[in-house]
Amino acid sequence: MLAYTYRNHGNFELQDKPKPELQDEKDAIVKVTLASICTSDLHIKHGSVPRAVPGITVGHEMVGIVEQVGAAVTKVKPGDRVTVNVETFCGECYFCRHGYVNNCTDPNGGWALGCRIDGGQAEYVRVPYADQGLNRIPDGVADRQALLVGDVLATGYWAARISEIRPDDTVLIIGAGPTGICTLLCAMLNMPKRIIVCEKDPVRVQFVQEHYPGVLLANPENLKEFVLENSDHGGADVVLEVAGTEDTFRLAWECARPNAIVTVVALYDGPQTLPLPNMYGKNLIFKTGGVDGCDCEEILKLIEQGKIDTTPLITHTYELKDVEEAYELFENRKNHVIKVALKC
Repeated sequence: MLAYTYRNHGNFELQDKPKPELQDEKDAIVKVTLASICTSDLHIKHGSVPRAVPGITVGHEMVGIVEQVGAAVTKVKPGDRVTVNVETFCGECYFCRHGYVNNCTDPNGGWALGCRIDGGQAEYVRVPYADQGLNRIPDGVADRQALLVGDVLATGYWAARISEIRPDDTVLIIGAGPTGICTLLCAMLNMPKRIIVCEKDPVRVQFVQEHYPGVLLANPENLKEFVLENSDHGGADVVLEVAGTEDTFRLAWECARPNAIVTVVALYDGPQTLPLPNMYGKNLIFKTGGVDGCDCEEILKLIEQGKIDTTPLITHTYELKDVEEAYELFENRKNHVIKVALKC
């Protein structure tokens, strides 16, 4: 089968690999119908994910059809259309039982697919702990509608959930890339008083203007002043940092009101510093970490009900054989690209 593979630092290659087989009674084999390219794949390529294993098939955001299940799998069966969770989790350890599935203590717990074990930018993928990692797609939901459920949409939903957004809040979202837009969609479910999105890329700004006209837009250069003018208590009540740069990390805490919640969603290329003397007295609550992707079933229901629609984000679709061209487009942000899908 064709599989896009991480060879070594800076190099991916489309290779012919054996079709995966069941290795455990809790596994499932999924025939991938659609996968997507994620910025985290680029982090692997450029060496920002040291735990990534050379030789693995990349890709952790996909949907497909169950082809085979192990003897202990009970929640899905061959023929089911499913989303695949970015995280592998056992469902039984302390962290899984408390909903912190990103910290599953299983050796393959957390972000394994496309990082430490073969992922889904391929024709087939083996999914460990299939009862936890797969969710049936409702009959009325197309594969394209469900494609982002297992990663960026789960990330946005998790981020909005832990941010405790209330109806009278001013919410600031820094970054309007795919994860930022998914975070925006999920923040909107909480119906806060106002949402401000900070973005400097003109294509992304135009996208937000066209699709979410009720959202206020600001650029990084005057963000602090804009937030002060458009908030009720000297800053944003909730800040979600989704961009992942040193400047945006600083803007996140600077634009927060005292006692605000600052949720860091982004994955950074380097360490960030908390300048505690400058922040003294703001009494900020920071929430950080990888997504706990245990809300996928609820997200699929919201999609089925028409409350979330991420299909406008998928701006380009390529055949798997053309994955190199797709990556070149995505990495260089050509032709108004937001999210790229691969037909596998």
